Amino acid sequence: MRKILEISFVRQFISYFFVGGIAALVEWGFFALFDNVLHIHYILATCLAFVFSTSANWLLGRLWTFKDSQAYEGKRATEILYIFSVSAIGLLFNMGLMYLFVTILGLNSAVLKTISKIFATGIVFFWNFLIRKLVIYK
Repeated sequence: MRKILEISFVRQFISYFFVGGIAALVEWGFFALFDNVLHIHYILATCLAFVFSTSANWLLGRLWTFKDSQAYEGKRATEILYIFSVSAIGLLFNMGLMYLFVTILGLNSAVLKTISKIFATGIVFFWNFLIRKLVIYK
């Protein structure tokens, strides 16, 4: 708990919030494109948007939020594997939430699916940050 209250942790969280915000915009934009324009099933659209979002999140996070980490010096493939693995678990959470919102709760109009996607992304954001901070870039 003490580590969470440190100033460096708060700074990284704020940085990750902005990086996550950009990645979320990438995700929502691609989700809207795949679902609303190309009419791809919302679960597949979620998966495809995830690939673009996670790539943007890793790149920006590495350049800004976790730029001082030496954990994967010379081992970028390992780092990317860990990031995508953790994010894949987040994707499962995201898809479960989308299923709950769209299929179970019936929020299945184009606007409500996009709003559901925004809420699901917000929930999964905390998972991604904590795992990256406390496990991957510890």
